[in-house]
Amino acid sequence: MPRKKRLWSPDHYHHVVMRGNNRQTIFLTVDDYDAFFRVLQYAYHKYTFSIVAYCIMSNHYHLLVRSPEVPLGKLMAVINWRYSNYFKKKYEYCGHLYESRYFADLVPSQRDLLSVSRYIHRNPISTAPPIVDNMEDYPYSSYYHYKHNTPSVFPFLDTSILKCYISQTSQASLSYCGYCEVQQNE
Repeated sequence: MPRKKRLWSPDHYHHVVMRGNNRQTIFLTVDDYDAFFRVLQYAYHKYTFSIVAYCIMSNHYHLLVRSPEVPLGKLMAVINWRYSNYFKKKYEYCGHLYESRYFADLVPSQRDLLSVSRYIHRNPISTAPPIVDNMEDYPYSSYYHYKHNTPSVFPFLDTSILKCYISQTSQASLSYCGYCEVQQNE
């Protein structure tokens, strides 16, 4: 039976998750994280896309990404293939690096975009035990740029959208960072 075709909307963000095979570590060193960001930059120059939140953990990664020009599958094929090749060459690894196809869920509304971005940014403090005490201390997350209002060196990261959306919700009394830092059960 063929796999179900993925939904892609050039106007919506998608929550993408890719996990290492058997939940193995796929980012072992700082160089590996740096290589993944180089892969994202390469992909951005090939197919322009926008990310509003990311968190790269040791055995998986989350992207909140919109691909307006090409189907998401085409973009993710470039990202996953290039990083997989880097990893396999560096570590003389054979076999599947990733558990399965990447997970992708279309995020239909501004409220959902805020909720998913909070989930992504809270990943490093949601582990048991937490990897860091504060979300902004985790070096492989976009949260630092929100917390410190600093521009990213990555042209694909857009920190303006979520800040704009928070002001249009019932959470308008909170800043985007305040919204992320309040643990909510949703």
